[in-house]
Amino acid sequence: MQDRRTGEANIVSRDQAMTLAVVLMLTALLGVIGFLAASTVARSATRTATTISLRKTGLGSVLVNAKGHTIYLFAKDKHGKSACTGSCSKFWPPVLSQGKPSVGAGLKASLVGTTKRSNGTRQVTYNRHPLYTYALDKRAGQTKGEGNSLFGAKWWAVSAKGTAVVKASTTTTSTGTTTTTPYPYP
Repeated sequence: MQDRRTGEANIVSRDQAMTLAVVLMLTALLGVIGFLAASTVARSATRTATTISLRKTGLGSVLVNAKGHTIYLFAKDKHGKSACTGSCSKFWPPVLSQGKPSVGAGLKASLVGTTKRSNGTRQVTYNRHPLYTYALDKRAGQTKGEGNSLFGAKWWAVSAKGTAVVKASTTTTSTGTTTTTPYPYP
């Protein structure tokens, strides 16, 4: 090319043109790869389903999440709807699922479902009980949340039947006899 004002010739070498073309093609290729990777991640995130299983603990067999953490129900929940929001859900994180939840061996698929939370997320239910983990259960199999009375009601681990796992309370009378009283929560 020739600059009309000065009359000087600016020549782009064939090597420079080829380098520029390669850089542009690589940039386009990386953009396409990035787009495909992002869309694959997004698709898999929307299909993520939660699996709940059974695990033996000091309370017996209870529901657990994929990490083996105990799953609890909240006695304040009514009609399959969560009563645990705000700061409650920080201590008792709801078990969420973006797809249809599934169950492991020993659990009934017909008892698992979801309920819509106030923030629009889907919380897993079992036997119509919204499910939670406990923030202070740091390792698989821990049951530190069992029997706690926090945020207005009791928290119980969940059995394979979808009922509260409650250890019977034991009392000793002055006559030396011991009686156990089961907790009536379903």
